[in-house]
Amino acid sequence: MTGTMRAPRTRGVLSGFLLVLLGLWGALLPFIGPYLHFGFAPDEPWVYTSARLQLSVLPGIAAVLGGLILLVSAHRAAAMFGAWLAALGGAWFVVGHTVAPLWEPNGVGAPLGTSTGMRVAEQVAGFSGLGVVIVFLAAAALGRFAVVGVREARRAARSAAEREAAARPAAGESGATQPLAPPHGRYSRASGFGGAVPGAGPPPSTPPTQPIQRTQPPQQTQPTQPTQPTQPADGPATPQAPPPPAPGAPGPGPSAPRPHAGASPVERHDQRVAGEHRDGPRP
Repeated sequence: MTGTMRAPRTRGVLSGFLLVLLGLWGALLPFIGPYLHFGFAPDEPWVYTSARLQLSVLPGIAAVLGGLILLVSAHRAAAMFGAWLAALGGAWFVVGHTVAPLWEPNGVGAPLGTSTGMRVAEQVAGFSGLGVVIVFLAAAALGRFAVVGVREARRAARSAAEREAAARPAAGESGATQPLAPPHGRYSRASGFGGAVPGAGPPPSTPPTQPIQRTQPPQQTQPTQPTQPTQPADGPATPQAPPPPAPGAPGPGPSAPRPHAGASPVERHDQRVAGEHRDGPRP
């Protein structure tokens, strides 16, 4: 919208120049007309009256100001304001001379021409015809500034794209947001971050923890019961090997003498009893 409000200065040059000339003609005609014997009575130049101020000078100044604004303005709103101001001045040229007799019976004065045609020309050139031409030029300028041309729309779109492209790197350099450093310590779990708080320094380093190794309790071994030698009913008992000693048990003392192969069962029993008395009872 801002780009389309710009307009070329050449768009209102012709209308503005013509409005300035016509405004000067309408404002100065009652004062310089007697030099040319073309104007309004009295037949003397530079005669000032309140009627001439209200009906000629003020609308002429409005037309001149409107034309100057059209000449120098490159903004649509300002140019349209100048066109409206010139149009109001031209309308007052047409209407003011008609309604002026209500408060100024003499008006600006009677035409100086002696013929009917000269009087009509003076009336048209000084008021009604002049006002119509000013209104027409102002309306043409309004129409030209109210319409946005295709080239102007393209130029405005191109300018807007260039400004946007130029603003992107500047916004990226100056207004870029830095990523928030996550907190550490006891607040890291609650906030969902795992980094460091800005300005608090690096997080404290903790030594790596070793996995806990579970130790199995030592298994206690049950001592094995010694096997008793079986004695057959009709023969001598077969000697059995003594069981191995339990872990941590005291070693056996001096072993009892083994019975010889030809010993009787009674002799073997006596020898065993003797060994128990010497070494202690067997487990």
